[in-house]
Amino acid sequence: MQTQTEQQAGDTWLAALDAEARALVAAVDAQPDARRMLEGTLDAEGYIHYLVQTYHYARWSTALLSEAGYRLRHLGRHPELAELLIQKGEEERGHDEWLLSDLKNLGCSREQVEAAAKSPAVDAYTGWNFFTSRAGVPTAVLGTSYVLEYLSQTRAGRWAERMQAASAIPNIHKAVTFLRSHGALDGDHVAEMVKILGRLTDPEDQEAILFSARVARSVYPRIFREGGASSRSLAA
Repeated sequence: MQTQTEQQAGDTWLAALDAEARALVAAVDAQPDARRMLEGTLDAEGYIHYLVQTYHYARWSTALLSEAGYRLRHLGRHPELAELLIQKGEEERGHDEWLLSDLKNLGCSREQVEAAAKSPAVDAYTGWNFFTSRAGVPTAVLGTSYVLEYLSQTRAGRWAERMQAASAIPNIHKAVTFLRSHGALDGDHVAEMVKILGRLTDPEDQEAILFSARVARSVYPRIFREGGASSRSLAA
């Protein structure tokens, strides 16, 4: 049974995690292309850039989450969290195909997408999370997962709705599967994670989760075009 002090400590670190999630939303909103998505005015090149960079990190989501879960299981730690991570890895399976489908409807082939250059932000994101899953504190990936699912809950559905309503991008109504699906799914995921994380009392795990949340908050906004400047589109 938790003491009052332990409950207060748990509330404090979860409040810090929630603050990181809110800070990520604010940092994303400050990006010109993200702001244009929210307004429905983003051009095709900017949206394609966003989807391509998202594909380059989302394609590894199942591996990142599952490896962390299996490593926790191997270490004999936090069996409930281990199963949650493995489950979340399976839930992410195939989401990269949604992105490829959206991009195909914008005129971009799978070959073009896979050959497109990754941004330094994507390399930093995948590199850090593979490190924590394979060699660091495996629960750390939950910090990344929490803040990104919070972002999806608050922005993905709205981005899809605004861009469809404005119709500034040709064929946009067939190119928002990834955003629409994540906006619908991730609200329940956030609530589920809060319940489980609230029972996590190990200071090392808490700090690792918070640190990964900070990394995501710092790195993720940079997957958008630098300054929202125009760039060569994959679509011919």
